Amino acid sequence: MSSILLLTSSPRSESLSTTIASELADKLKAQTPGSAIVRRDLAANPLPHIDDLFTAAIRKPAEARTAQEAAAVKTSDELVNELLAADSIVIGTGLINFNIYSSLKTWIDNVARAGLTFKYTESGPVGLATGKKVYIVLASGGVYSQGPAAGMNHAVPYLKSVLGFLGITEVETIYVEGLAFGPEAAEKAIGAAKSRVEELALAA
Repeated sequence: MSSILLLTSSPRSESLSTTIASELADKLKAQTPGSAIVRRDLAANPLPHIDDLFTAAIRKPAEARTAQEAAAVKTSDELVNELLAADSIVIGTGLINFNIYSSLKTWIDNVARAGLTFKYTESGPVGLATGKKVYIVLASGGVYSQGPAAGMNHAVPYLKSVLGFLGITEVETIYVEGLAFGPEAAEKAIGAAKSRVEELALAA
């Protein structure tokens, strides 16, 4: 069965990044009968930040962990399994202080696991989460896909870098931007994003 992992991270109840990302996931599912969507609302159900117990646990084989250490990595193990099982990943985030929401960063910290989603070799690190396509939905008040503010968009370059490190290099970005430039600009931005969603879903 094909699996679509939907990650949303906005704390806003009427978030456009969440709305557009969810629409894309639904359309991808419709394109692949029998597929399933695994939904992770990282804002409504925040993940634990990694700590000393976690970092100690992941350096040990599972059978050598204490009960506390096993509990500390239980959620991370589930997240890694979801990532590895996914054929497509849809990520929804707003641009907050020029980068992603901290809830999404915590997800990354939980799934970037040596020996599981990447490994170190004599020639350098190798990603193990290959064969997947990622769709990033990025919402912002300003315009950061191009123009004078493009250099302040650290969200997309960061996500592409970390996904690439995990072995995922096929990444599409849907911008929902210029939302603070008035109702007309916002309506145009939403329309363009929805058109892009249709185009990407049909091409999937």
